[in-house]
Amino acid sequence: MTLAALPGPPGTRILGLGHYRPGNVVTNHDLIARGVDTDDEWIKSRVGIAERRWADPDESVVDMAEQAASKALAASGVSTDDIDLVLVATCTMVTQIPAAAPELASRLGIHAPGAYDVNSGCSGFVYALNAASAAVLTGQARNVLVVAAERFSGWLDMTDRSTCIILGDGAGAAVVGPSDTAGLGPVVWGSDGAQFDTVAIDAESRLFRQEGQAVYRWATGEMAPIGIEACKRAGLEPSDIVAFVPHQANLRIIDALARRINLPNAIIARDIVTSGNTSAATIPLALSRMVEAGEIPSGAPVLLLGFGSGLAYAAQVVLAP
Repeated sequence: MTLAALPGPPGTRILGLGHYRPGNVVTNHDLIARGVDTDDEWIKSRVGIAERRWADPDESVVDMAEQAASKALAASGVSTDDIDLVLVATCTMVTQIPAAAPELASRLGIHAPGAYDVNSGCSGFVYALNAASAAVLTGQARNVLVVAAERFSGWLDMTDRSTCIILGDGAGAAVVGPSDTAGLGPVVWGSDGAQFDTVAIDAESRLFRQEGQAVYRWATGEMAPIGIEACKRAGLEPSDIVAFVPHQANLRIIDALARRINLPNAIIARDIVTSGNTSAATIPLALSRMVEAGEIPSGAPVLLLGFGSGLAYAAQVVLAP
C-alpha cells in the first residue's frame, strides 16, 4: 500500500513582515528610579541597552502578536482566507494552556487553521519559520503566519540587576508562502542539552533567571561556526550576506559573532539598543524594522541566527521580502 504524495511548490519565501513594540519606553534611568542597583554606563557597557519597551499591565502576549501579525499580513498581500496554519513562538504565556496561536487566529479572522505554539525560547522564531516552510513545501498549507511575541516584563526579578535590565516586550511576524525559487535556505539547528537550565523560569519564584557568563561563553564560542555553516548550505559565502540579524541577547555577543563569522558587507542588526532582549521576538522584530526603514533591499540575503534557552540554536539564510 502506498499513500498519496503531498505536492508542494519548488521553494518558499517570506512574503511580508510586521512588528510591534509597546508604547511604554523604559530607559536605564527609569530602572534606577525604580530602585535597581545599577547605572546607565554599567548597563550600556555590559549589554549595550539604552532603553527597552514594556507592555502595559493589561497588554498580553496575544495582544502584541495581533498587532505584528496584522502588519505582516498587510505587507504580504495575503488574505486571511489563504492562511492555513498559524504558528506562535513564545515562552512567556501566563499559562501553559491554552496556546496563543488559536486565539490569535480567531482574532485575525482566520477560519479553522492549524494552530500551535513553539517554545524554544530565543531561537523560537527560526524554528517556527522552518516548520512553516516545511508545511508549504509539502503541500500541507498554502501560506503560513509565523509570529514571535514575548512579554518578559511579567517575569522579572527587579532585585536581580543582571536580568531585569536586559529583557523587554514586543512581537515580530512573517507570512511564509510558495515561491518558484528558494527564498528560505536550509536550516542549521541543534542544542546543548547539558546546559538546559542556564536560562530558565525559576520553579519556586516563577521569575526569570540565567547564568549570564555561561551563556556568554557558549554563544561567543559556539555560534559563529553555525552561522558560517548556514551560509555554506545556502550556497553563499559570508561576504555575500547583506544583513546579519542574530538574536538580540547582548551587544557584545552580537559584535563578537559578526567579527568571527566575518561579514564584511553586512549591516548588523543592533535592535537591542532600543528594544532590549525580547527572546523569540528579537529576530523578526529587528528584521521587520530594518526592512521597513529601507536598510535591507528586497531579495537581499540575510543571515538569521537564534540561540539561547535550552540551549537550542538555529540559523539560516533568507531573502528579504
